[in-house]
Amino acid sequence: MKSIGPMVMIGCALLSGCASQAAPQAAATSTPQQCFSAKSIYSFHAIGDDAVDVEIGSHRVYRLDLAGVCQDIRWSNAIAVRTLGGSSWICRGVDAEVIVPSPSGTQRCLVTGVRQLSDAEAQALRYYR
Repeated sequence: MKSIGPMVMIGCALLSGCASQAAPQAAATSTPQQCFSAKSIYSFHAIGDDAVDVEIGSHRVYRLDLAGVCQDIRWSNAIAVRTLGGSSWICRGVDAEVIVPSPSGTQRCLVTGVRQLSDAEAQALRYYR
């Protein structure tokens, strides 16, 4: 049976069953802040139906672009971020999916892009302050 990777639940509190893992080899040779561990996410904010910002422990903000429309993400109090590929590190879109609990059933929204927001972009966000 193939492992599909750790999952991190984000809401009012962080619930994580992720095992501690080393950063991927590619991340070690690139800029240190280009990748982040799913277990270091402690808050989120939906940006419409097709993107979500996640805040990482050291006050870094990453925008996760989602494939198509992820209905109910704007109204959810909690989401889960599940990594794909057996590592807890997220460096690019194909590394994760966002899972949104919904009255109509669980939604799985594939992450298609990952971008760290600049300090100025993060500070300009109304919810970040």
